[in-house]
Amino acid sequence: MVEVKVIKLPHYDSSFELPFYATEGAAGADIRASLLEKKSLTVKPGERVLVPTGLSMEIPVGFEVQVRPRSGLSLKSPLMIVNSPGTVDCDYRGEVNIIIGNFGKEDYVIEHGLRIAQLVIAPVTQAKFSTADSLSETQRGSGGFGSTGTR
Repeated sequence: MVEVKVIKLPHYDSSFELPFYATEGAAGADIRASLLEKKSLTVKPGERVLVPTGLSMEIPVGFEVQVRPRSGLSLKSPLMIVNSPGTVDCDYRGEVNIIIGNFGKEDYVIEHGLRIAQLVIAPVTQAKFSTADSLSETQRGSGGFGSTGTR
């Protein structure tokens, strides 16, 4: 098990648990909107907002935290994680904020404490990029964006 150290920032609601796994087999840990001072945040249609969590993290070298949507929130509301999956790099020490967009036709109010996203801890492999004069041939070649069909 990987340990991620967490700092609770001054606007973090101390009654909240740290990010947590809702079930024993869950891959993602739920994280809440920490809107302690405002109590809510209104997202207008077509708008993107940065939702504070009140937490900073120390992620071990060789890992990232992926910010992913919660399926229930995506299904039951017009909210989406805009840059899904978002990445929190291991050398970032600022507050973890969640970029959320309203894809609906009406204002949507994010209440303080709403479980807005899930965090997945994943290993990272860095690559060395180099120039080449040619690439190996494959059956697919340069076909993309649906070139392999839909069925």
